[in-house]
Amino acid sequence: MTYSTLKKDSLAFSLLGAAQAVALVRDGAALPQALAQVFAQSAAPAPTRGAIQDIAYRTMRGVGRAETLLNSLASRPPEPTLLHCLLCCALCLLADADDAAYETFTVVDQAVTATASDPQMAHAKGMVNAVLRRFLRERAALIASAIKTPLGLWNYPVWWIDRMKAAYPQDWQAILTNGNLPPPLTLRVNRRKTTVAAYLQTLSTHGLGARQIGADAVRLDSPLPVAQIPGFDDGLVSVQDAAAQLAAPLLDLHDGMRVLDACAAPGGKTGHILETAEVELTALDNNAKRLQRITQNLQRLQLQATLQVGDACEGAKGGGWWDGVPFDRILADVPCTASGILRRHPDIRWLRRKTDTAQLATLSAQILDNLWQMLRPDGKLLLVTCSLWPEESEAQAIAFAARNHAIRLPAPGQLLPTVSTEQDHDGLFYALFQKP
Repeated sequence: MTYSTLKKDSLAFSLLGAAQAVALVRDGAALPQALAQVFAQSAAPAPTRGAIQDIAYRTMRGVGRAETLLNSLASRPPEPTLLHCLLCCALCLLADADDAAYETFTVVDQAVTATASDPQMAHAKGMVNAVLRRFLRERAALIASAIKTPLGLWNYPVWWIDRMKAAYPQDWQAILTNGNLPPPLTLRVNRRKTTVAAYLQTLSTHGLGARQIGADAVRLDSPLPVAQIPGFDDGLVSVQDAAAQLAAPLLDLHDGMRVLDACAAPGGKTGHILETAEVELTALDNNAKRLQRITQNLQRLQLQATLQVGDACEGAKGGGWWDGVPFDRILADVPCTASGILRRHPDIRWLRRKTDTAQLATLSAQILDNLWQMLRPDGKLLLVTCSLWPEESEAQAIAFAARNHAIRLPAPGQLLPTVSTEQDHDGLFYALFQKP
């Protein structure tokens, strides 16, 4: 791919970069990694990286409808894949009349310019122009036709829609709708350094609107880069969803406890645990690079933990990372399909397969049974997932308690993605167990 003929501050440049990221997702890459690759290859300046990211995320939220529209507008699937993805990006920008971030005819013109800039797509610039201009002429009728299909209406794979209907017959439409919304920017106030009231006043002083939506949770009225968040670099706040902020309080932490944060990266809950009590914390993850993110977070917060590379499925029977001394508390944020955090990761719905739920639930069960052996009698283990599928949440909790004769304590259970003035959080599941 070449960007050399395009101005780096142009919409054409951003469209082409977003299209490349979407193409990488189609090949199986997660969107953050796809964007990182695009940024590295294109050497895009910061404002342009922001535009590329915005378009790519918009496209991931609306690509089902864009694909449906494209099927009506083009006589055959556009080739190569990059051209197909470029058209999807442009259609996503044009289709959302309620959020017209870009002038429609500018989108058409810049999409044609982006097409002409790439040798493998240049032959199709006339087709791109014709397809997008036809869409503008027939927009209402084309969208009305597209939303008659589940894919065009909801922007999810059909199997995902069907599974959501079965799991949540009363709430499935709200869940799908909320999953297509941009996420809020929610902060966790570090009570070791300030209070929620004091931090809200700090934001007000900087002309930033915000409101408290949890014990330590503050949601900004408008998202902004972390570098511009007052007090972020000094550790006054961290970015963390309001639902995820429930984990540390549920652990019932006390000074001097020995605590394990299993599957810890990127470390949001790790930091919250250390902000809550003076504990001896081990943060475990099987990926050394992911542990580096925890190190960076803890350095910013001026907190310390033992970071351990290891497999949460191993160690209890010797020969692994565990030193054999039981833990008082274990946070088991186990692997899952992440079906509850689509606002932040809209690509997940297109990357997951039907079989992933069963496979990940099996892995998580092995992790839970292994970690349970490391917990002292009367100790507590908190099961957390960011999944909405019962196989990974409630069914997992029931089966675990039965296998291990665990005492189940009060906890929120399944939290559905919620968007309101008072509550604005992802879909997480919590189950708390005590060892007899």
